[in-house]
Amino acid sequence: MKALPLLKIAAVVASLTLAASVTAQTSASPGASDTSATAGASAPSATSESVGQHISDGTVTTKVKAALVTAKDVKSTHIHVKTRRGVVWLTGSVPTSDEKTRAEQVAAGVSGVHEVKNRLKVRGAE
Repeated sequence: MKALPLLKIAAVVASLTLAASVTAQTSASPGASDTSATAGASAPSATSESVGQHISDGTVTTKVKAALVTAKDVKSTHIHVKTRRGVVWLTGSVPTSDEKTRAEQVAAGVSGVHEVKNRLKVRGAE
């Protein structure tokens, strides 16, 4: 049973490495919005999302998941994380209200997180 936490940590590390390399490649190349602005095209709508924004949200999601996995006082196996423009949504379930509060604190402490929407349900010990 000790192999499962090690596998989770290895998966998170691999995800972080991949996200970091994709972010580095994207920031080194000009974005699509830069070329369309110079070509005289209309600006993207408020609801559209640039490639850089999407990757940034993916990076934040990965960082939050990694922080939750490594937090000793949070059982993260049933916590789902989504990020949109720096707003992180936590969904799923945790055994106690203390873990719900702690999961929100851990997520809020990650760089790039502007706000946390904690939608976790307390389900009791499993």
